[in-house]
Amino acid sequence: MLSFRFIEYGSAAYQDMVTLRDIVLRKPLGLTYTEEYLQKEINDQLLGCYTNESLSGCCILTPFNDTTVQLRQMAVDNASQGQGIGRQLILFAEQQAKNNGFTHLMMHARKEAKGFYEKLGYSVKGAEFEEVGIPHYEMSKEL
Repeated sequence: MLSFRFIEYGSAAYQDMVTLRDIVLRKPLGLTYTEEYLQKEINDQLLGCYTNESLSGCCILTPFNDTTVQLRQMAVDNASQGQGIGRQLILFAEQQAKNNGFTHLMMHARKEAKGFYEKLGYSVKGAEFEEVGIPHYEMSKEL
């Protein structure tokens, strides 16, 4: 059974979140997190998706301006991918963004994830660009 929770910065659950993101997003690119990078997340909304009390997915919502929030660091455990967890996590994140008064959600999506986000109603804004050494697109959706 899936459950969704807010994760407190610096908690044990946050450490689990950083580990999941590291395995799914960073290690395949030969990258790691720095303390300075993680410190910037202290005021962000940290969201976790749990399967039977085990963290299976996570993402971060970072305010961009008064109306727009940025979805960042979206990760689903490799063993759990393809089970709808990512889709449900996005829906949860969108609801949290709306609850906080945001009307627009944007992201820098990896090229390989573009189709996933398009199925959820996100549109590409502008040309492909490189971030963390791989192709990305800016994508957004009105909430």
